[in-house]
Order: sequence, then structure tokens, then C-alpha cells
Amino acid sequence: MTERKTITPTHRYRNNDKLVGIGNEFWDMSERNGLAGIVADYDGSMLRAVPGHEFVPDGHEFVNFSCCSYLDLDSHPKVIEGGIEALRRYGVLDHCIARSRVQIPAMLELETSLGELFGAQVICSIAASTATFGLLPLIASGHLGTGKRPLMIFDKNAHVSMSNVKPVCADETEVVTSPHHDLNFIEDACKKYEQVAYVCDGSDSLGGYAPVQELAALQDKYGLVVYYDDSHSLSAYGERGVGYVRSHSPVLDERTITVMTLNKAFGTSGAAIVLDGHSKETLRVIERFGGALNYSQLLNTPSVGASLASAEIHRTGELKTLQDKLYSNINLFDSLIDTDQAGSTFPIRLVPMSDTTVIEAGRQVIEAGFYVSPVFFPIVARGTAGLRVMMRAGQTEEQIRRLSQVLVEVGAKPAPRPDGVTG
Repeated sequence: MTERKTITPTHRYRNNDKLVGIGNEFWDMSERNGLAGIVADYDGSMLRAVPGHEFVPDGHEFVNFSCCSYLDLDSHPKVIEGGIEALRRYGVLDHCIARSRVQIPAMLELETSLGELFGAQVICSIAASTATFGLLPLIASGHLGTGKRPLMIFDKNAHVSMSNVKPVCADETEVVTSPHHDLNFIEDACKKYEQVAYVCDGSDSLGGYAPVQELAALQDKYGLVVYYDDSHSLSAYGERGVGYVRSHSPVLDERTITVMTLNKAFGTSGAAIVLDGHSKETLRVIERFGGALNYSQLLNTPSVGASLASAEIHRTGELKTLQDKLYSNINLFDSLIDTDQAGSTFPIRLVPMSDTTVIEAGRQVIEAGFYVSPVFFPIVARGTAGLRVMMRAGQTEEQIRRLSQVLVEVGAKPAPRPDGVTG
């Protein structure tokens, strides 16, 4: 009998054996300690666990400090009513056909509204990850950007929705990975290659912003193309909530492509692809060849209506009021807990823990009535585990102070006092 061949993995861009093998240990521990797989009813600022989780008592109440709705717009009455009104107006839940064939006016109405809000051309997608999977291969082939096939540099800490597209891009061009925000690495590549594209988060899911202005200098000097996922700063940052990248980058043309989810601080669903300086022909290429961007997976009608309502809130003074409340809560937390992100307007704080203590710390926090998500490999590098705390406009001073006390009890470092003394 002929011996069968076995497949040797290349592991050039990913290693599922490592990701699943190590990551599952942490996820299993999270479930056993009541930190994953939770199902809970929403009741204002509180969540109440429903039956079904072996390790979370039925009816256990807790405040969620691990939610990306930084301005609490997902529960805003106008946003909810916007979804209901759109469903009534258009009379269909999901017009299931590719947009390049036939579409109802709903999503075009939203793209026009968001385009005015951002001062740019906008294409909507069912999710930021869907947009990324459609766009990055087109950048790799030179059909999006400046028209030249680039060396593609993925930031080491690029979100998994971007890094997962490396193998696809590598079928079109050369792909490399850079140290986190390493401007020297990027500039060296720009000196060697005719065209370079850099893929990164504009606002990192673990806290902090990209060096947008420094990257803009490389864009002007070398024609660098930058692809940003700025999902975590949309709505929470900038005038009319345009986000960190659009607030700070002086290069807003075909060299800058930004994707932002609408289901974090914007409070709804879907994603916005924000484009500047691209021709109508390029937009048609995106619509026709951007993968799932052109499948029958468009935003459903209630999502469009909710997003239209949220966009209107962004045009009013209410948005700044919500932003100010968020920043006030961030400042309060920073005055109580010491983290590397302290002093930033970014709404995420990572409280350092060890790989061996992070799950137990998270368990004690939820037992005390608060949920913060433990992050571990492969979410973060091995040995850099922590508790991810997400701030929101609707959190109360009492909730923040009590959570901070609990965090100190499980090993968080208190913020230094004005006199320089910690604690």
C-alpha cells in the first residue's frame, strides 16, 4: 500500500496550532470562572445573568465595563426609533441582492449622510472586517491606492481582522510585518521600494492612537499608502465624532484609506469605508470586486435607519456633551488606577496582570459586581495579560470608584497622588 503524504504547514502568516492550542487554555479557564459565555438581560446600566451558565449564578447582577458603546448611543431612544421608522418606511427587512445589481435607496441615503458628516466619499459595509477583507487585496494588487502594486507592511499589533488577510494579500504582492508603529522600519522600506502600503489601527483595541502625523510626513515624502482601522475612535473623538485619523491626518487623499465600524461608539451596526480623492472608476472596482462588499450581505433596513438617526445626533451639541461625559469618566478612572494609557482620551485602559493571575482577578471582579474582560494570548502577546476596562459616558462616579477599589484589591496599581505618592 502506498504511504499517504502528510501536509507540512508553512506558517508564513499564521499558526492555528499555536493560536488554538494556547488560546483555548485561557478561554476554557475564562468559562470555568464565569468570564466567558455569559448570557444576561440588559436593564439600564446593569446586566442580570439568566439561567444556563454553569459558573455564573442565576440573577447575578453586574455593571459591564467591557462594552465598546462608549457614548451609550446603542440605547439612545432616537437611534432605536430610527431603526423602527426605516423598517416601516422601506417595508423590507433585507433586500437580498448584490448592490451592483439592484438596491433600494436606503444604504445610498446613509452613505450620503455619512459622506457629508466626514467630508468624504463613503461606502458602507455590513462589518469593518468584511470591508477589510474586500479592500486589502485590492490595495495589494494596486487597484486601490495610488495604482501601483506595493510592498505591504502589516503592523505587528494590527487587529486580527486585518492580519488574517495577510495570506490573501501575499498572493498579490510581497507582505512583511513591522514592529509596532516602527517609523524607521517603514521609512527604510519606502527608500527601497517604489510603493509601500502600511496597514494598522488608527486607534488600537488595547489602547492608544497611531502616529498619524508622522505617517503623514512619510506619505508626503515617499507616497506611502496608509490603511487605518479607526473603529475605536469614531464618535468618541473629534468634532462631529469624525475620529482620530480624520481629526489629525493632513493627508486625506487616495493615499489614506480609513475603515470604521458603526457598532462601537456610533451605536448602530455596519461599517463606513471613508475614501478621499478616488475616482468614480475606482469606487466601481471596490463595489464590483471587493468580495463581500458586493455580495447580498448589505446592511439591513433597521441598521440603516438607526445609523441615519445616530448621524443626526452627531450633527448636534448632544454629541459633545456625551464626549465630555466620557472624558470626565476617563479622567476619574485615571486618577484612581495607574495604566500605560493614563492621560489619553482613548476610552480603553489595560490593567496589567500576569498570565497566571488574570483569570482569578477577573473572577473576583465579576463576583464584586463588575465585568471587565481578561485579555490573554493570542489577543495579546504571551506574558502581557491584563484586564481590559472600557469607559462609557453613562457610567456613574460611584460605579467607577467602586470598580477601582476592586481592581486595586486584585492587584492593580493605584494612580500616584498629586504629591507623587502611589495610592
